[in-house]
Amino acid sequence: MQLDIVTPSRQVLSRQVSEVIAPGALGEFGVLYGHTPFLTALKAGRILAKAEGEDILVAIGGGFAEIANNKIIVLAESAELAKEIDLAEAKATVEDLERCINATAKDDQQYPKLYRELDVARARLSVAQSNEIV
Repeated sequence: MQLDIVTPSRQVLSRQVSEVIAPGALGEFGVLYGHTPFLTALKAGRILAKAEGEDILVAIGGGFAEIANNKIIVLAESAELAKEIDLAEAKATVEDLERCINATAKDDQQYPKLYRELDVARARLSVAQSNEIV
């Protein structure tokens, strides 16, 4: 299958893969060759793609995925390959956002935005940590 992951600013990945696991808005889903076509919203999280015995990890900040004719197109708000993420920076970002959220009232207009940023930061950290293990 062909997997293409793009953001508004760049193409992050274009690769033949055998399997994809992605963070759907309603839960994680997997795609194999011959999958039924569908379109879905994605939440912040990690995409795992398997290609020729290699695991490819990508942190995404939400978006949409279209699956049709053995092609997966991910239109992501943001996306980074695991090798592009600095683990120390990702940890620091999560910690900073957690402090900000704890210091912000839940009825503050910034609260939902901070929570969204924290979800993306946690996805980046998860991918960076997984990359360190591999």
